[in-house]
Amino acid sequence: MFGLRTGRFGVDTLRELQNLQRDINQAFSGISPLPAVRQYPALNVWESGGELIFTAELPGIDPEKLDISVVNDTLTLKGTRDHVALKEGEAFHRQERSTGRFSRTVGLPFTADAARVNAVYKKGILTITVPRAEKEKPKKITISTE
Repeated sequence: MFGLRTGRFGVDTLRELQNLQRDINQAFSGISPLPAVRQYPALNVWESGGELIFTAELPGIDPEKLDISVVNDTLTLKGTRDHVALKEGEAFHRQERSTGRFSRTVGLPFTADAARVNAVYKKGILTITVPRAEKEKPKKITISTE
């Protein structure tokens, strides 16, 4: 049953049960009431005056280690949060901020004007302004009365 290879409570049995549980969780992940895995960094996005405004909380990030790119209708934010080096004799009591590399890609509802994208990092908040490409902006059509 379930492709178990050893005795009733052997190591292989537990491994197979864990694999089965993972497969079931993945199968029902789209309809489960369990919270979804959060992507990092969390983003707030809104539209204002034909531009999208993105904000991301990135405390402790060196802005020099951020890479923002916009290609057509996709924004990608990559970066690195350095590991905090403790002094001799110190130990973490709690460490909830992850360290290492991260990457977040978001589809845009329009083609962006990549040359005019602006990014500002202030007090741990990254704000990215993504303007709509001119060719995508609605054009007002004049009606002649001839």
